[in-house]
Amino acid sequence: MAQASQEFGEWPLKRLMTEVVGSGPKSADDMNRDQAREAIQRILAGEPDETTLGAFWLANRWKRNNPEELAAYTDVMREESVVTAEPEADPVDCGANYDGKHSSAVLGVGAGIVAAAAGTPVVVHSGDRVPTQKATAYKHVLDELGVRTELAPEESAEMVDETGFGFYYQPEFNPGIHDLYDRRDQMGVRTFVNTVETVANPANADVHLGSFYHLAFAKKMTDLIRESDELDYSRAIFFQGMEGYDDIRPGYTKVAEWDEGEDLEDYEIETAEYGMEMENEDLEVDDVTADSAAITEEALAGDREDDFADAIALNGAFRMYARQDVDSLEEGLDRAREVIADGSAEAVLEELRDF
Repeated sequence: MAQASQEFGEWPLKRLMTEVVGSGPKSADDMNRDQAREAIQRILAGEPDETTLGAFWLANRWKRNNPEELAAYTDVMREESVVTAEPEADPVDCGANYDGKHSSAVLGVGAGIVAAAAGTPVVVHSGDRVPTQKATAYKHVLDELGVRTELAPEESAEMVDETGFGFYYQPEFNPGIHDLYDRRDQMGVRTFVNTVETVANPANADVHLGSFYHLAFAKKMTDLIRESDELDYSRAIFFQGMEGYDDIRPGYTKVAEWDEGEDLEDYEIETAEYGMEMENEDLEVDDVTADSAAITEEALAGDREDDFADAIALNGAFRMYARQDVDSLEEGLDRAREVIADGSAEAVLEELRDF
């Protein structure tokens, strides 16, 4: 377990269950910040027994955590578990849902490499078959492409500076959360850990790109960022990605955009406006890991002119826009297609393989 402080307060999880969060979804109370901090400190230290921890996670799921609780969990995670390694570049932090995708291609690797080739550094991070879905995530596509993934954080930062694209591996940069794997697996449902791990921000990036299922969750996440003492994001964009991942959906995608000191703004992206007449099923694959890698390699080489190639280019453009390296998705899409056509994107993939 993480080296958490053994000096706890007066709120073991069992007491929090009986006096605060455990009375059911309608009558449960929210924890204050100190209570939530103590709860996650105890969890990272391995103090609660399995039954109590499972009950606490389930009570939080029923009750629904507020931004203050999530910020407390995030801050302790950052203080006691996350090992940061900051590259000289200031990348876009892409923390998609760690538990991965089951049916549609993972486009974020190709999109991130396209953005990197266009001058927008990108960081992605994930674990390995994370509960509850234990499906295909960034690591698995990169492994299939022949890119090293089991890197120490310092190596990940070097990867960013050398290639423009970097992968951070959860067991290396967030060992306290990784140590909870077996207990999370036994739960069978998502917990607040699935939420806070996506904003671990191992590269200390200024810009975060994330996903959501419902707009209200995007508001909760930006409120988490505001409430956090440890996160220094000045800009965050969340969108309703495919299977909860950070890939723009074919057709209609809801987007929530936040800048420090500003209110959350939401808008829609319509892929048809960019000449892309595709549906969700057009991006489905049979073998998510192998097919995602093959599609990525072919798209970066300019050997595809299909919906997958369009989707990778558009998602690459969105990463450029997130970092404000382009003023619009149209401008980013032009840059994406340029770096694919001139071989720059394929060259970044080769640099990653040689790293």
